[in-house]
Amino acid sequence: MKRTLLLGSILLLSAVGAFAQYDKQPDPSSPGMNMTTVEGCLASANGAYSLTDKFGTTYQLAGDTAKLQAHVGHTIQITGSTAPNTQTTGDQAGSMSGAADARQTFTVTSFKHVSPHCNAMK
Repeated sequence: MKRTLLLGSILLLSAVGAFAQYDKQPDPSSPGMNMTTVEGCLASANGAYSLTDKFGTTYQLAGDTAKLQAHVGHTIQITGSTAPNTQTTGDQAGSMSGAADARQTFTVTSFKHVSPHCNAMK
């Protein structure tokens, strides 16, 4: 009887441990996630959204952008993760500068409306 109870307890604990690992969500603070918040002016062109912060950095927005249309031309605060944009400007063979596109891709997880106006960039 004790052996059956011990075996049942071990199986139950194993099942709970396996479920806990399966249900675990990614930790935004873990290395590689690069979670950040940026505030700036929201723009839209051809169905794509971008945000320019007060330093002039422009982020191409991806991810949860479905509700952004109503905020184009407004100052918003976005939260998510960044990744460098691997595209380059122009044809590399014909480009004199060969400069990489300075925009970053920002994967939006949430946003907050700040102002119905964008402050003038200096």
